[in-house]
Amino acid sequence: MKLALKLAYRNLIGAGLRTWLNVIVLSFSFVVIIWIKGVLAGWDLQARNDMTDWEIAGGQYWHEAYDKYDPFTFSDSHATIPAEFREEIEAGDMEPSLIVQGSAYPQGRLQPVTIRGVNPQQTLFKLPTEKLDTVMSDAIPAIIGTLMSKTLKMGPGDRVIMQWRDANGTFDASEVLIVDIFNVAVPAVDAGQIYIPLEKLREMTGMPDEATLLSFRDSEKQRPEVAGWNLKPKEELTRQVDEVIKVKSAGTTVLYAILLLLAMLAIFDTQVLSIFRRQREIGTYVALGYTRGQVVGLFTVEGAMHAVLAALLAAAYGLPFLMWQAKAGWTMPIDVSEFGMAMAQTLYPSYSAGLVIGTTLIVLITTTIVSYWPSRRIAKMNPTDALRGKIQ
Repeated sequence: MKLALKLAYRNLIGAGLRTWLNVIVLSFSFVVIIWIKGVLAGWDLQARNDMTDWEIAGGQYWHEAYDKYDPFTFSDSHATIPAEFREEIEAGDMEPSLIVQGSAYPQGRLQPVTIRGVNPQQTLFKLPTEKLDTVMSDAIPAIIGTLMSKTLKMGPGDRVIMQWRDANGTFDASEVLIVDIFNVAVPAVDAGQIYIPLEKLREMTGMPDEATLLSFRDSEKQRPEVAGWNLKPKEELTRQVDEVIKVKSAGTTVLYAILLLLAMLAIFDTQVLSIFRRQREIGTYVALGYTRGQVVGLFTVEGAMHAVLAALLAAAYGLPFLMWQAKAGWTMPIDVSEFGMAMAQTLYPSYSAGLVIGTTLIVLITTTIVSYWPSRRIAKMNPTDALRGKIQ
């Protein structure tokens, strides 16, 4: 076996440019496949982390009538906070929020908005809610995201009239002062959302001690089922993003197949040409005592070694590139703020040992199969004719 490896390596190096062209193409496939898969894995990781930090924490309880895709449910999706959650709320490990449908009138325009009441002292999310911890007599302090700022065409210090309906169905309105604007990669936290102090919203709507959502910090804690509230674990809340990334991953399989097909076609042609031109060499091997199986194995090893050399070449130029990408990230050439899903403008690829090893094994096995396929013809060759260089 050791002799076969040395002989196969010598034959590959002796082939010169033909070998290195195949190796370069195959190494490019290595790097591109790992990079794209790393980008998708990084996107998944970033999306989960961003949603955890800005929107869902460790999970949530939803009021049974609440549907975040149907604003008409907001007027009925509120209830008094259950007594079993009081201790966790007081410890700061659970944060209630009240959601009310409203309207804003920037520059005289009508803009539907979702009014969210949040605790200014909360530490569960990265929202700059401490900016809301102020007392104002002539306006309600509010924070909005950059996407909402563009929609309303407003910045810090601007004021806007906001209208809402209280628990009795009575319409009311007041002036809102934008005290801060935050930047977030989770559109659900930004688009159409205006955040004001929770107690102020309860007072405005006549809903004392009520909430629509209860977000908790500890995702591992065993959670009880509570009447009137639906438990939403973290896995369920991030499922939509996971499914989108799975679809994207399946779509990129076509690209992987094209890259591998080009590389395998080159190796297949090389093997066919090699067998055609090296018939006398094959006959010599048989005359020296090699079995046909050993000769087939030798040519198969030669083809498979393209993948080994390609992996080494890919490591030489691919590792610096992949490490640089993991650090600098890949900035999307278009604005992703309106995509409607948790996606940062700059994606940082994430590479795992399983990804690298799995890709290497797939390419190695595929290359070996493609190399063996034309090599089977050697088993049918007549040694005497091969020594004479006759074409079979």
